[in-house]
Amino acid sequence: MPLPFECRDGVLYVEDVALPAIAAAVGTPAYVYSSAALRNAARAFRAGLAPIRRKHLAFAVKANPNLAVLKLLAAEGYGADIVSAGEMLHALAAGMPASSIIFSGVGKSRRELSTALDAGIGQFNLELEEEGVVLAAMAAARGQRAPAVLRVNPDIDAGTHAKISTGRKQNKFGVAIDDALGIYARLSKLEGLALRGIAIHIGSQLSDLGPLEIAYARVGRLVSDLRAAGHTITHVDLGGGLGLSYRPGDVMPSPAAYGAMVWRVTRDWNVALMFEPGRFIAGDAGVLLTEVLWVKPGAVDPYVIVDAAMNDLARPALYDAFHDFVAVRPTGARMTANIAGPVCESGDTFAMGRDIDAVSAGDLAVFRTAGAYGATMASTYNCRALVPEVLVDGDRFAVVADRIAPEAMLAAQHIPAWITDEDRTSEPVLARKAA
Repeated sequence: MPLPFECRDGVLYVEDVALPAIAAAVGTPAYVYSSAALRNAARAFRAGLAPIRRKHLAFAVKANPNLAVLKLLAAEGYGADIVSAGEMLHALAAGMPASSIIFSGVGKSRRELSTALDAGIGQFNLELEEEGVVLAAMAAARGQRAPAVLRVNPDIDAGTHAKISTGRKQNKFGVAIDDALGIYARLSKLEGLALRGIAIHIGSQLSDLGPLEIAYARVGRLVSDLRAAGHTITHVDLGGGLGLSYRPGDVMPSPAAYGAMVWRVTRDWNVALMFEPGRFIAGDAGVLLTEVLWVKPGAVDPYVIVDAAMNDLARPALYDAFHDFVAVRPTGARMTANIAGPVCESGDTFAMGRDIDAVSAGDLAVFRTAGAYGATMASTYNCRALVPEVLVDGDRFAVVADRIAPEAMLAAQHIPAWITDEDRTSEPVLARKAA
């Protein structure tokens, strides 16, 4: 069986489709996803958790909310971990049952809580006591009891990038684990809440299972303490965060190693465990296809200027993240270069002084491992088009998110009636010079 991404006869393919064929049909830049890679990762994660008998898998929609991707994962038995009402809308539209949806996130608005209650989602992850009080009142007014767990912050450094670390006491997420007993006791008395357990998530792109194991052990002690205080605990949400190999040669924990650790720590908890993988499922399944515009001489190394930019793939600018850059038609020749996009920012740089496939203007290339936190973080900065998304399945492909052109964005903007041509107090300077 061919790999989802491999070179054949000197050309990079996604499954059985050559990337130049997609570039010719769709243009560049464009995200391209492999259905096989998505399915393989979804099944590998589930297989790694085979020792866990009672479990629920919810894909972290923030990693890739594309409707076709979600539909594919729904067919693999995944629910959704959401952090906004918009993500809930996507999950429901993809056919994920409302009962399979977990609403995480530190800033749920009252309108979002109301919308999620009306949809009948399966679980609310409460981030603070006041949120639980508000949700309980809303549910009680409807004659409902909202299924919920309390997210705790265990004050564990996940050892990942500071901007994707979520389990230290200075982070904004969850309640301090030392305060959890008191908060849980008060919330459990509210008529509109069906409080049933604990949630935890300490960060993303975790390369070491050690911090997770320590955090889970702390949660286990909290579960024991809660039961000793008379509470019934039936669910524990362990979050996500399992990392991927972005750099060639990186060694990351496997789903099997993760599953073995989880089973070892939790086997006596007697709860249903909930998992929220995102990056692990979607990251390796996508590439950002781009065209080389120029190879510009530089002070030290040349700049490879590509038509993809920081508005299309923000991770390098935000986190100094590494994405492997490879030619679609590699010749075997190499060069040392800086890789940058067209956006008018010095931060629009994907790599500096990197050893890459030799490329020239007009060549196609890809940024690898771009299926998670790629298109979902894209913007229209510099009035650039929103990048399209393409899904490949065997020898066929389809555009699953259109390129949103500047003309469409312009059509969505409006000039108020009080701004008219008559309001001009002077003729534009350029117009005067032209005259």
